Amino acid sequence: MDLLAKNIIMIKNKPNIRVNIGGVKLRNPVMTASGTFGYASEFEKLIDLNRLGAIIVKGLSLEPSRGNPPPRIVETPCGMLNAIGLENVGLKAFVKEKLPFLKRLETPIFVNIYGKSVVEYAELAARLDDIEDVSGIEVNISCPNVKSGGLAFGAYPDSASEVVNAIRDKTEKPMMVKLSPNVTDITEIARSVEAAGADSISLINTLTGMVIDIETRRPKLANITGGLSGPAIKPVALRMVWQVAQNVKIPVIGVGGIMTAKDALEFLIAGAVAVQVGTANFINPHATIDIIEGIEAFLIEGKIPDLADIIGTLKV
Repeated sequence: MDLLAKNIIMIKNKPNIRVNIGGVKLRNPVMTASGTFGYASEFEKLIDLNRLGAIIVKGLSLEPSRGNPPPRIVETPCGMLNAIGLENVGLKAFVKEKLPFLKRLETPIFVNIYGKSVVEYAELAARLDDIEDVSGIEVNISCPNVKSGGLAFGAYPDSASEVVNAIRDKTEKPMMVKLSPNVTDITEIARSVEAAGADSISLINTLTGMVIDIETRRPKLANITGGLSGPAIKPVALRMVWQVAQNVKIPVIGVGGIMTAKDALEFLIAGAVAVQVGTANFINPHATIDIIEGIEAFLIEGKIPDLADIIGTLKV
């Protein structure tokens, strides 16, 4: 059999792994998690960025932010704790300095946004609405609401829906809302943002934690607490994705401790339509590509023609 014939057979047998996230068509279900992939150009020489399902850039605010003082990252068993504080270049610099590179890519770009008030969220969404090269918006509602004593917008259904409603009024772009796990009932928050106009939901954001230096008896992070990510939080994320997928009709994107294709497949079986890869990028810059290839291999081996055939198939 010649090479051309072999290639035709491979193409014919290749499973369909395309997904649709709130109107954005992805060539595969593997996205990068905000804050772990920079603005994508940092990985340009490490992987083929056009093979990714989607890229979610570092969290963006209206004005530049320096974030928290160091030390602001510490390794933990099976993960890491970070208190970067959402450092970013701000909207103006993003459009001028980062977007020109991103717009050259074939991969859909989601911009993760955050604000200290509902007005800031709405203003960011309004400005991004005019930018054709931005495929969608991911809304980080884990940020503190300064007008409510610092409580996170995503901690309560009312404040979460208020933010989503305000953004929905300002943009027609597909809106993904990223949920915080630091709540009593994640399904209640999920239903509230769906009713307010979210097109999809990503979860989970980091879990709040801390590490202490026993010699100095001081926290290892200048901010005292930080966000725990990595394999340690995967069981929590998986449970929450499974719960939310049963309670909303919009697509759910699984995030949290996904290091391998097996991890990603667990989230898909639990009901996620796509996944985001975060902390794994720091350990293995090729993790996203490995996961894409691993998902394809699993489907081929199982003679499963379409990714949709395994999504939400958990047997309980």
